[in-house]
Amino acid sequence: MTRALPAATLDQLFRQARTYNEWDSREVDDQIIHKLYELLKWGPTAANSSPARFVWVKSTEGKAKLSALAMDVNQSKILAAPITVIVGYDLAFSETMPTLFPARGEAMRQMFQEPGLADITARRNSSLQGAYLLIAARALGLDCGPMSGFDNAGVDREFFAGTRIQSNFICTLGYGKPDTPFPRNPRLSFEEAGRWA
Repeated sequence: MTRALPAATLDQLFRQARTYNEWDSREVDDQIIHKLYELLKWGPTAANSSPARFVWVKSTEGKAKLSALAMDVNQSKILAAPITVIVGYDLAFSETMPTLFPARGEAMRQMFQEPGLADITARRNSSLQGAYLLIAARALGLDCGPMSGFDNAGVDREFFAGTRIQSNFICTLGYGKPDTPFPRNPRLSFEEAGRWA
């Protein structure tokens, strides 16, 4: 039976979690990133399609290349963070359907080859997988700085050349400096954001 998580865990994942722009000097061990992926991969996607692809930008050269493609306000964040992950989506994800959905893999492969369906499925589900990434990172004690504000076409050329992968968003990862996030902004209430039907 699934049970509700304790309040302290919910605080860490949601209520007290913040977006960080400044990082302390601690490195993020490669094994933590492997553990992060091993968690996020279990999040549900349409027909188990799992279209997200990840580039973990850690090297000085990689950071310089990525930061040069970001808005001015985001460049220093990328350079300072131990790791920035590029969350992309593979428009050729249908090729993996026979492995990921063995019961009907070939039929799924053909269905998801339709350009319009491939694009919307890849975008939507890579966004889901990116959200799972944030939750998994926070669960493992990492802080996150998800962002847009970069040249998607440039990132695709530099990091996904020769593939059908396109960038969705990027996220810095590390250990945030305490007391550096901006004051927390409000959120919409239940009634403002939704309604019963």
